[in-house]
Amino acid sequence: MPYDPVERHIAIEKLVTRPSPEGQERKYYRTRAARWYGGIVTADCVGCGLLCRFCWVSDFVANRPADAGSFYTPRRIAEGLISLARKCKLDLLRISGGEPALGKQHLLAVLENLRGKGCRFILETNGIPIAYDEDYAENLAKYDFIHVRVSLKGCNEEEFAMLTGAKPEGFKMQLEALRKLVEAGVSCHPSVMASFSTRKSLQFLRKQLDQISPKLADELEIEELILYPHVVRKLQKHGLKYHTGYAPENVPPEQI
Repeated sequence: MPYDPVERHIAIEKLVTRPSPEGQERKYYRTRAARWYGGIVTADCVGCGLLCRFCWVSDFVANRPADAGSFYTPRRIAEGLISLARKCKLDLLRISGGEPALGKQHLLAVLENLRGKGCRFILETNGIPIAYDEDYAENLAKYDFIHVRVSLKGCNEEEFAMLTGAKPEGFKMQLEALRKLVEAGVSCHPSVMASFSTRKSLQFLRKQLDQISPKLADELEIEELILYPHVVRKLQKHGLKYHTGYAPENVPPEQI
């Protein structure tokens, strides 16, 4: 049965966050330097409210958030990101691996700890927590070094449900997140997993984005499958057929 994406985000958040004297803690499983965006330092968090059937995260981390990873304070995550960034001579940071917008107070505290450190921060999110939390976008607008990449799961409600197993109305929440970010003046752009989409559905998506802001339609990023072995197994398990996909060593330079 399809699950409610809001309810699942809230339930997962309870498993991967906890209060502490130093602020809300969040679960993470590694910090690393990665090739994306021309070089970026990443803290991979545990827990997401969607169960994307093409997700690159390992089954253990994705399916067992109560067991995976360890809790970290906002200050420790910020310090770890900055330390590795200096070592690698990079100034671009992000949280990935799960849904970074879970644990709002944790994320905002991480950003507060990064303020004035001369870095840029990419928030990669499915957008759903930003849609259902009334003032999330306004809170993010306080940080001028942040850019939000809202990763759309398909081009319409039908594709969203097919790719995530969630109720189709979750797709509209992703668009609502973009609307809120634009209205709050937060730097942002949409990306879309398009390996399962037709040209017609992409055109439909661009029209919807254009109604929010023509800039969003112009800056739509096309995301395509990276065929890691465990991703291929997931696709086979769910009987999903894709139009495009790349081996990890053959990802086009423009998508890195």
